[in-house]
Amino acid sequence: MATETEAQEQTRQPAQEQTQEQTRQPAQEREQPALTVDELAARAGVTVRTVRFYSTRGLLPPPVIGPRRVGRYGPEHLSRLALIEELQHQGMTLAAIERYLEQLPPDLSAHDLAIHRALVATWAPDSAQEVSRAELERRAGRALADEDLDRLAAMEVLARTEAEDTFRVDPGLLRLGVQLLDVPIAHETILAARTVLLEHTRSAAQELTRLFRDEVWSPYRERESDPEHVAAMKSLSAHMQPLVLQALVTAFQRSLKQELRAAFRAE
Repeated sequence: MATETEAQEQTRQPAQEQTQEQTRQPAQEREQPALTVDELAARAGVTVRTVRFYSTRGLLPPPVIGPRRVGRYGPEHLSRLALIEELQHQGMTLAAIERYLEQLPPDLSAHDLAIHRALVATWAPDSAQEVSRAELERRAGRALADEDLDRLAAMEVLARTEAEDTFRVDPGLLRLGVQLLDVPIAHETILAARTVLLEHTRSAAQELTRLFRDEVWSPYRERESDPEHVAAMKSLSAHMQPLVLQALVTAFQRSLKQELRAAFRAE
């Protein structure tokens, strides 16, 4: 029997809009949506009212209408919700978020949206927050067993405090850590992969810093008396970090795709 929120969902979308939405999505995408609005809200760690509000503002695409005219949501809805929440966490207004989402291609997959969220999350300050277990589970969008907490602590997503059921959480890593809880690979493998990433990204950061210091900063110190050069350097410094991070993410994504394709082709 449909819940009250499901019944509301049934009457929210006109039949013509339902047909257009189903036609617009490829077959494999139409098979994936399986979450009711209640389940979507729980997985995303938000309220049903929030989902409704985002939908009325056009921030979320309409659901796919399934049997009994019940709206069903899929991975792309969940990823878009995560992106919206991250943008809000960065201090963006709803109007700014609307403009940001309008610039994205309308057919982005859940994977592509997750990459956008990862790029946005890189601007978050490196500061942990103390939260209760209830708040932690709300943000995670799921209940967390003691074993889950141990794994998140091993990944340095959170740390226990002296207060019972209170944790220091890294907001930028929480959603990624929660997703890794369900990945069907050994926990030791995840930690080993994390070590590899940290070692290589630290090496890349050191090399890029050395290059910037030797090739850009040193010549700048020699021309400090030139006002135009000083202004150009300040502009470069302000834009350098986001540009480098976006370049690193893009290069790594392409390299990983090529390596995986080559590795499994050789099998």
